[in-house]
Amino acid sequence: MRSGMALQRLYRRGEGWLLRSGVLASEVPQAQIAHLFAGRTSVQDFVAQHKPTLPYKAADSSDAPVFMQEIWAAGVTYRRSREARVGESASASVYDRVYDAERPQIFFKACPGKAAGSGGWIGLRDDSRWTVPEPELCLVADAQGRMVGYTLGDDVSARDIEGPNPLYQPQAKVFRNSCALGPCVVLNDGSFDPLDWSITMTIQRAGATVFSGSAELRQLKRTPSELLAALFRCQELPDGAVLMTGTGIVPPDEFALSAGDRVAISSPEVGELVSVVRLLSRSGLPGGAD
Repeated sequence: MRSGMALQRLYRRGEGWLLRSGVLASEVPQAQIAHLFAGRTSVQDFVAQHKPTLPYKAADSSDAPVFMQEIWAAGVTYRRSREARVGESASASVYDRVYDAERPQIFFKACPGKAAGSGGWIGLRDDSRWTVPEPELCLVADAQGRMVGYTLGDDVSARDIEGPNPLYQPQAKVFRNSCALGPCVVLNDGSFDPLDWSITMTIQRAGATVFSGSAELRQLKRTPSELLAALFRCQELPDGAVLMTGTGIVPPDEFALSAGDRVAISSPEVGELVSVVRLLSRSGLPGGAD
């Protein structure tokens, strides 16, 4: 980040939005948010139109910072994730090949209304015994595929469902609250390179830390622009999109999430995305019983 420049952070609080710069913030009308993500205004013009003048007040929770965008994800984009997928899968060569292939793996993750925010909960399938969080840098793009900003995400995955057969990936990846985003979008104002950032994940169980790991985003196999180009090719996304870029943090094979676990994904630039794990029933109700 260029010296003396504060990052521009966009938060969603219920139906309202806040643009924060340092210790100041401004309220942003929802119509202006729609214009930003539809590509009708640039990040630079958006920031210029909403100069923060009010004291910023931190909150314990925030909604996922998405408006109407679909949420997609890329996979096997770090060497560590390739090693994990090869180790778990009965079709290991599928993951080994896609890591070096020209075409990246991209799949649908969630509708905007199904993403949890910071301070919310993530789901645990009742038919999985090996579900893990996957902390990721997420690219926030407008309808033209231009980079609006960056946030943090958790691509919750049932590894024992996808592992036996890659065709089960949608069931392993898409279920209630299998996606968390936040706490904010750091707007792409040209003052920084997100690949200079790092991500840390800490998982606590009954107050004790049971896993902690970090990854440098410079380890990402593919560039953010390359991944966005693949997502938007032959595709229409009129409200823009959020693209999760894959994980470089993989817990050991003997680790699995349990109900009540607290998952914290953080970077100094974006903040901390906090989720509590809840067991899902067959019908998707949290609590594990219909």
